[in-house]
Amino acid sequence: MISFARNISWSALWGWSILFLLVAGATAAEPTYKEGETIFIETGVEAPDRAPTWYASMVAKQYAPSFEMLATQGTQGRYYPYTYPATLKDLVRFHGHDCEGTTHAANAAWVAFKILFPDGIIDRSVLWGISGESPCWSDAVAFLTGARLQYGNLGFFKDKRYSHAIVLYREDTKVAVLATWKEGINNIPGEPVMLPEKITWKPKITMKDVEALKAVVKKAGGKPTPYQVDLMRYQQWVHVNDILERPLEESYQARVIENFKWEEWVDPAKTIAKPHERTDTRLKNYPYRSRPIEAPAVGAKP
Repeated sequence: MISFARNISWSALWGWSILFLLVAGATAAEPTYKEGETIFIETGVEAPDRAPTWYASMVAKQYAPSFEMLATQGTQGRYYPYTYPATLKDLVRFHGHDCEGTTHAANAAWVAFKILFPDGIIDRSVLWGISGESPCWSDAVAFLTGARLQYGNLGFFKDKRYSHAIVLYREDTKVAVLATWKEGINNIPGEPVMLPEKITWKPKITMKDVEALKAVVKKAGGKPTPYQVDLMRYQQWVHVNDILERPLEESYQARVIENFKWEEWVDPAKTIAKPHERTDTRLKNYPYRSRPIEAPAVGAKP
């Protein structure tokens, strides 16, 4: 399994960093922190849950993604000094079941995060996200970014052609990345792939077969045959595991969106008119006490 922060080869990281600088360097702002310079976050201090289960067997595949997440302490606290790992297994538990949508969305996010966070530390306090209306995709985005509808930083695409893509936006650097699958593993009948790349490997199950079965099930008006139900589930299971047997860059693609404007991408009919203020991140860089053990000043309130 890939650990996002620890197992990226230096050559791959360098290549993605160069792409980031060439495409977004002119518009990117300074990040909140620089790992190893203005902050010292320890990563890899907890092993990701890679044990396969009946509901997340794909988590044991060689290229199943693992994410090093940085969060804040409690409802109004500072950054933790450590990251914690998140895997597809954790995402399945959050979403409620395993499905191809959550895996596709997480895989696409992994490719996008390589551009947004070259140091491999995914800071959930600075992320916004957009997905299609499918809860499989929106749950993956919410889980990995911390974005929520009530905060106004989780949205749904205005243009429905992007229903099986995601946009991740880093508010401190002002960089937004569009990520989606490559043509060849897309399996939604009649929906285009919104970036140009194609896979160069041969899936075990052709997407024509998958799309044909999905079309039959859809036309059945919610009453497919029992065999079709089992076959469709099996095809999805094979497809997901097949993808995770090779590097994710072979199946997913990402691009920086120049001159990104949130309101141009999200459906205004599916937003909250008056978002709640987010409070769990506002003290993330708050000063510490002068000493580890220190009582409040005499006469002062705690």
